[in-house]
Amino acid sequence: MVQQYLLASDFDQTLSFNDSGVVLAELIGVQGFHDKVRGLAQINLVQQGAELSYLILHDPEFRRVRSHHLIEAGKQIRLKHDVALFAKTLEALAEGYQFNFHVISAAPQEIIQSALAGIVAPENIHGTKFYHDPGNGEVKAIVRASAGWGKVTVLEEIRAQLGISHDHIIYMGDGSSDLPVMMHVNQYDGLTIAVSDGEYITRIARRTVLSDNATSVLIPVLEEVLRWDSGRIRRFFASQGLMLKEWGKTRTDLLTIKESPLDSPELPPASSEVSASAPATTA
Repeated sequence: MVQQYLLASDFDQTLSFNDSGVVLAELIGVQGFHDKVRGLAQINLVQQGAELSYLILHDPEFRRVRSHHLIEAGKQIRLKHDVALFAKTLEALAEGYQFNFHVISAAPQEIIQSALAGIVAPENIHGTKFYHDPGNGEVKAIVRASAGWGKVTVLEEIRAQLGISHDHIIYMGDGSSDLPVMMHVNQYDGLTIAVSDGEYITRIARRTVLSDNATSVLIPVLEEVLRWDSGRIRRFFASQGLMLKEWGKTRTDLLTIKESPLDSPELPPASSEVSASAPATTA
């Protein structure tokens, strides 16, 4: 029997180096994109990750965005190295296993499909969907935004369609907008992988992998799901024409511990810093 797994991934800065909003803003000549996003985040007006979609719908400077802008922006996205190889490898990673690769992101659907054309099937890409005016192509409404808790809804719909159990879900992401779906996956014993060292996401994700190569995420999958040892993993990467030049497993906890003056009145307050190491993954 073939074991079915769902491997879902965020897009911006997970499969790519840059943010879709930055590329789109540069394309149409809008300045101060980060300031606009920061302002929306501070007032908590929209779910984290959906700021670009909100700007396209409501910001005067982004109102001129049309479908052809989104498609062109997707072509200018810098994907991480070997994204195509990563997707292809998942199709036949190991005998007896099938990994269904889906992308769930708050980025506009047209941008993701354009960026991943020929790599991921369009039906496996779940981004923010817009309704465009049939006359002038202007964005009139958001049909669906895969942001925040919305990602959980999309993930559950895919899982139900595939007919797999919750513990056969793998999710990878890079930022705070991925926290709700990661907590959901963790609750049901799935595998969560952070691809950035952000403060909050590394506390939630079961594994953290830092690399500019998309195939690096295969390491926790091979270890946690297939139970391969490091030697077999290195041979597998070599068979794909890749070499694990550096593979360090590090985690450092930095603490400042002080004795309470109330507990030790006869001694002056003491302060010490302790560094402890435990295994995690950085590739």
